[in-house]
Amino acid sequence: MFRIVNRLNQITLRNASYRSASTTSVSSISNIEKQWKSFTTEEQQSLTKQIEELQKQDWNKLSLEEKKTAYYISFGPHGPREPYLKPGHTNKLIAGITGVVVISFGLFYLAHRAVPDKPLSMNKEWQEATNEKLRRQNANPITGISSAGYKGKGYVQSE
Repeated sequence: MFRIVNRLNQITLRNASYRSASTTSVSSISNIEKQWKSFTTEEQQSLTKQIEELQKQDWNKLSLEEKKTAYYISFGPHGPREPYLKPGHTNKLIAGITGVVVISFGLFYLAHRAVPDKPLSMNKEWQEATNEKLRRQNANPITGISSAGYKGKGYVQSE
């Protein structure tokens, strides 16, 4: 019984080590831009270490794919260099701003429909009565409505 279990463990370990070694082959570095996010963290670290070792050699001996992979790992848009704005974000932003502007125009329209046309203080009689009251109270006697020889309209704005 013990021999069978031991044999199964050896086979399992051999298969597991074989699979992890094959994940960072030359085929995994071709088109790295599209494959990087599908790699697990361990595969990414393994590939990074492999490329670091390749960079210690003569760069003239590196293939074009290896150079592209080294550049992508060092400067590619992943991790902290991942773009903040994703594709399509501009359309969402424009739609959101347009929605807010439309809603604010709608609220403005509803507010103006709910309010009467003119307040009471905007008719001509009210404004003339305000002028008379200010003259009786001697308001602004130097240059204003209560001054001698005042020829302005005072508070009359309506016609």
